[in-house]
Amino acid sequence: MRAIERGRPPAPRRSSELTGTVMTEWFEHDTFWEAMGPAMFNEALWAAAPRQIDDIQELLGLDPPADVLDLACGSGRHALELARRNFEVTGVDRTSAYLEEAEEHARAEGLEIEWLEADMREFRRESSFELALLMYSSIGLFDERTSNRRVLEHCRASLESGAPLVVETMGKEVLARDFHPRTWEELDDGSLFLDERQPIDGWERLRNRWIRIHPDGRRERFELDIRLYAGSELEHLLREAGFGSVELYGSLDGRPYDREAERLVAVARSA
Repeated sequence: MRAIERGRPPAPRRSSELTGTVMTEWFEHDTFWEAMGPAMFNEALWAAAPRQIDDIQELLGLDPPADVLDLACGSGRHALELARRNFEVTGVDRTSAYLEEAEEHARAEGLEIEWLEADMREFRRESSFELALLMYSSIGLFDERTSNRRVLEHCRASLESGAPLVVETMGKEVLARDFHPRTWEELDDGSLFLDERQPIDGWERLRNRWIRIHPDGRRERFELDIRLYAGSELEHLLREAGFGSVELYGSLDGRPYDREAERLVAVARSA
């Protein structure tokens, strides 16, 4: 972490690389991310971040100081935890409201983190990082397979030679094993969240209908498709993107990717 005086918050360090993007897909609309943020990033998910970073450090044997890229960082739950541990952190996301929230958290704790507003399909910083994170199913956002491969290619180019990329997502095998077509959840603010799911195109994608009902009765509704990856498919995509070594795990703690897996985790290195 860059040296700062505790108690004197640094000036915001956020810049933008969003230039002339034409919004056509669901993930390119800030209204979706702002409305559904409380459903996706609840208190339990924030509370899990320290343990997840513990697991990543132990899995990789990585200690600070090291330059870390948190791609699709959202409101910064992993980036903030990394900075608390004296890593040098760059957090990249395309949603301005999330980055503003992340800045507020960092400022309150006196943490210096580089926040960059950019589309992860375009972000690339040659040989600049010793670790890159792509967490929480961000790899499945794009409908086109070539877009997801481009993200991974840029990650590889942004990493130092042999440095790891950690991809964490919901594996197709895990989802099929525990599939529920419909779930209700009460969010931290008292609103209700309905998630209806339907596999489409031979389990290539998951079609979601999300409805959030606020305490005052107001409703927000979105439909979105998430691309799914089996373990072998994710490994193949990573190798296509130029990674020479790919290891698959069933959790960030390094357990096998087998019938008891919780998530699909890939650790990929260029050499």
